[in-house]
Amino acid sequence: MKVYTTDRIRNVVVLGHGGSGKTSLVEALAYMGGITSRLGSVAEGNTISDFDKEEIKRKFSINTSVVPVIWGDIKLNILDTPGYFDFVGEAEEAASAADAAIIVVSGKNGVEVGTQKAWELCEKYKLPRMFYVSNMDVDNASFRQVVEDLTELYGKKIAPIHLPIRENEQFVGYVNVVKKKGRRYLPKGQKEECPIPSYSEEYLEKYRELLLEAVAETSEDFMDRYFNGEEFSVPEILMALTADVDDGTIVPVTLGSSTQLKGIANLLDDMVQYFPKPNDRKKAGILTKSNEVFEADYDFAKSKSAQIFKTIVDPFIGKYSLIKVCSGVIKNDDALYNVTKETEEKLSKLYVFEGSRTVEVPELHAGDIGAIGKLDAKTGDTLSSKNNPIQYGRPDLPTPYTYKRYYAKNKSDDDKVAQALAKIMQEDLTMKAVNDSENRQTLLYGMGDQHLDIIISKILTKYKIEVELVKPKVAFRETIRKNADVEAKYKKQSGGHGQYGHVKMRFEPSGDLDTPYVFEQEVVGGAVPKNYFPAVEKGIQESVQRGPLAAYPVVGVKAVLYDGSYHPVDSSEMAFKTAAIMAFKKGFMEASPVLLEPISSLKVIVPDKYTGDVMGDLNKRRGRVLGMNPDHKGNQIIEADIPTMELYGYSTTLRAMTGGSGDFSYEFARYEQAPSDIQKKEVEERASKVNNNVE
Repeated sequence: MKVYTTDRIRNVVVLGHGGSGKTSLVEALAYMGGITSRLGSVAEGNTISDFDKEEIKRKFSINTSVVPVIWGDIKLNILDTPGYFDFVGEAEEAASAADAAIIVVSGKNGVEVGTQKAWELCEKYKLPRMFYVSNMDVDNASFRQVVEDLTELYGKKIAPIHLPIRENEQFVGYVNVVKKKGRRYLPKGQKEECPIPSYSEEYLEKYRELLLEAVAETSEDFMDRYFNGEEFSVPEILMALTADVDDGTIVPVTLGSSTQLKGIANLLDDMVQYFPKPNDRKKAGILTKSNEVFEADYDFAKSKSAQIFKTIVDPFIGKYSLIKVCSGVIKNDDALYNVTKETEEKLSKLYVFEGSRTVEVPELHAGDIGAIGKLDAKTGDTLSSKNNPIQYGRPDLPTPYTYKRYYAKNKSDDDKVAQALAKIMQEDLTMKAVNDSENRQTLLYGMGDQHLDIIISKILTKYKIEVELVKPKVAFRETIRKNADVEAKYKKQSGGHGQYGHVKMRFEPSGDLDTPYVFEQEVVGGAVPKNYFPAVEKGIQESVQRGPLAAYPVVGVKAVLYDGSYHPVDSSEMAFKTAAIMAFKKGFMEASPVLLEPISSLKVIVPDKYTGDVMGDLNKRRGRVLGMNPDHKGNQIIEADIPTMELYGYSTTLRAMTGGSGDFSYEFARYEQAPSDIQKKEVEERASKVNNNVE
């Protein structure tokens, strides 16, 4: 592929609700740009950007893919992202590497939750944006309704630059609001002039007036001319629009049909016209040697640097680090210093991805997006010259809160599963595998149930290992509420030396639930020799690891050794340790034992209209609502304490209740006594574990 300089590059992320038509749009852009010779479709599983087996099988995007589209002498690096909320990490990574965004809205389904989340992502990364209303060839598509809904959400900055023309219920053309001209679509992205339909006149005047108001506000001269009733020329409008799109005061709305290639050429022209070049954007890092700010700003003349915004690890094609060049020009024989790992790596080849296909390039200029193979690096790492090490901030990715227990169906595959997950975790920073040694289980965390299912499916498809997901065990604790005074004697005779250990002990609540036990001794007169005190404590230490009630760890117990007896020949440390274990079990069960369950502090952010439903659901889950505060964006922030076991499946329920607009986070708060019915059920279920003393 030809090398493109910074001024001839545009980096555009495609965002929107799942199923709004993002991948179909990218496919149409690729076809118009000449990368593909035939128009693929999501239904047939042959699009350039959805090439993963899971994407083809499920017919929706899971990973971000890069498709460079050449339009004239400009290279548009198009980043196609998933729309489903479980894969928001992919959209975050792509948005962090983009300089502008196309938000796709289905003309049929209208503005959806994913549309608003895409807008919020653009706000977070300060991306200039445009709306593309897709599926305009569908009978019940309504461009006007989409514009009204967007205007209600985002105000006067919403500016339609095209209006649809329909004839005999067919989408046949558009009205150019800037030029006040009608255009009829011809085959292969061509068009011809046509009359403006009478039904469009009213909206054309309305939308054009909004545009002219925005243009007038770009300068005092324009404002004076506007109030004097003067007309602006088309070049003046385009120039002002470009400035307004760049600073976010105007968000154009355009339209098309990706499957019929209608409106695609217009969209490509608009992206080139309105979206900024990389060097129009700011990018700053830290010079690690001096701690000074380095303003890279995608300047090709400055010291070379790049940041890895995504990692691809595949057992067939290998590992690739996708980079955006932040400054300078990176060449395929460069030696780059990984500032994060403090290692230097010699590059062999530079690539540009075209969906799944890699194309070698000799160099990448500031602002361009490419890939490096076989780097020992992670997403977020910074690459620069060793003489001028630079560190850029890492992307701020969401925390995974949904988790399940996982295990290999074939026990001999345990190590292979761990290796497969380690590779997937390099690609996907919104998942993590955790070894919960306390409960003897391995946990897989993700953004939702679908995310976890797809991870397991990937392990099977790519690594040929079967993994099972099940409900995780909850980390209960055991403690006592009353006092007990017990005696235990361990006596064994079997020829030669016997075994003898005798203890009298008191057990009571210590008041400290953060500490398993407190051990004290009040023995007088040498009833139990001092050298056996450590053995008694060792017995208590072992006992608290698996309580007598339900084999959960014990907390908050005070054990006092106050009397006992010994045999000068038969007593031993083992005998006294065993006696202490017997005493603990007896004393614990006599001291009103209870189960403690973990309580989490939960924060739920939901639109006002769903507050009642969410509160009702929290009550069903034994949650205690502590307070509610508005976030001044139309949402309520609900804070509650909730038993951790009740959070299982909460992600799916919250999404179903709020149409995907609700969000939540939680953290462990403390332990509280479990209700009697919960305790009874746990004790019954774990009876065999107590009796057999096995997990």
